[in-house]
Amino acid sequence: MRPTLFSYIAKRSDLDTMAAELFEVVASGKVKTNVRQRYALSDAAKAHEDLEARKTTGSTIFLP
Repeated sequence: MRPTLFSYIAKRSDLDTMAAELFEVVASGKVKTNVRQRYALSDAAKAHEDLEARKTTGSTIFLP
């Protein structure tokens, strides 16, 4: 059996608290993120093609 998000976070208030703590740690610089690809939101189809074709590594983000 695989754990899911709801196995760890049952209440919305807990999710909000944990998400706020995570973003605080990332914003502080204690945790580094490695964004390797950036796609315009209008290029979402291309991003999905690249992901499916295994042409990406690390994190991928969409920009407005």
